[in-house]
Amino acid sequence: MTTAFVDGTVIIGDGRVYEHTTVIVDEGRIVKVAKGKYQIPRNVEKISLQGRTLLPGFIDCHVHFCLDGGPDPVSSLTSEPETMATLKAANSATKTLKAGITSIRDMGGISGIDLGLKLAIQSGLIPGPRMLASGQLICMTGGHGWQIGLEANGVDEVRKAARLQIKAGADIVKLMATGGVLTPGVEPGSEQLTRDELRAGVEEAHKAGKKTATHAMGTNGILNALHAGIDSIEHGVYLNERAISLMAKRRVPLIPTLSAQYHIESKGTKAGIPAFAVEKALKVKPFHLESLRMAKEAEIQIAMGTDAGSPFNQHGKNLGEIKLLVDNGFSPMEAIESGTRVAAHVLGLEKELGTIEEGKLADVVMVEGNPLEDIEILLKEESIRLVMKEGVTHQNLG
Repeated sequence: MTTAFVDGTVIIGDGRVYEHTTVIVDEGRIVKVAKGKYQIPRNVEKISLQGRTLLPGFIDCHVHFCLDGGPDPVSSLTSEPETMATLKAANSATKTLKAGITSIRDMGGISGIDLGLKLAIQSGLIPGPRMLASGQLICMTGGHGWQIGLEANGVDEVRKAARLQIKAGADIVKLMATGGVLTPGVEPGSEQLTRDELRAGVEEAHKAGKKTATHAMGTNGILNALHAGIDSIEHGVYLNERAISLMAKRRVPLIPTLSAQYHIESKGTKAGIPAFAVEKALKVKPFHLESLRMAKEAEIQIAMGTDAGSPFNQHGKNLGEIKLLVDNGFSPMEAIESGTRVAAHVLGLEKELGTIEEGKLADVVMVEGNPLEDIEILLKEESIRLVMKEGVTHQNLG
């Protein structure tokens, strides 16, 4: 069925805002974006944009559907049956889509659950966002994420690990360059996989036409990953001028995942988050925010990513990241672009997604009010009036 969003505000996703605009969707694609009066063909479903805003479907570049957002989600995942983890992941995918997130990158699953979930969504078995999945993350023995990762040591083992994930159907190869917050006994700033190990993983991914991403908090680990040819930096807590320079030169985006830090700090040990995780999160916070400031000032591409699934970082609440970006120096438009146009580039899908333009896939979100005037609109469940993915409506509150 052809659908027309009629006579309202349209945020294109690239800095442009059109008023009194009609957007027509047919056969899963945007076929017309018309400013001013436009004669709508007969037998078209009309949806009024009066008092509302139409935006591109949002993209979260960093989620973990296998993690449930509880106080200690890694321990929960590794102690529960795989069937429970699978059902939770499917439920999380559906909640994410209904919240206006039409595409995601899953940055580390377990037992192939994320890869199977992607296929289930593609086949129409369950509703969920378009997924790019990394399968198991690749880490050193005892490194960050070892509980759910594939441990590998030395160039040959990392090369084999990357090949195994690609064989299993991964879209992205995720490599762990440094320690992190949620793994006991590791320091966020410490180097883990070496530059040569990282390069081996990157080479295998690129040979197969796949992108790469790295969990990278510490400065030396970030630099190792950049020299190895990595495609995106996740977290980027301890950036320095050399790292910023390399990212700018090679157009490597940053996915800061502010939500992970925010929820650990706001809930704390009283909510059941392990003390070691809270301590490390508080330690890295000022460096993380300074790195974000430096990256923005240097015009590094900064994409929305939440780390959803980490403690109290709930699936379906992803757009809180947009508000956190605004709280840390982004204009509402810049923050929205981070979750649309910029994020589509990170996924390698900028020709199909990220902006409301003729010929692109019909991933759109209709919200009550105008988030450029009040960004907190995006945080209110009742404000997300309609979510459409490839022309199919998955959430419609009228």
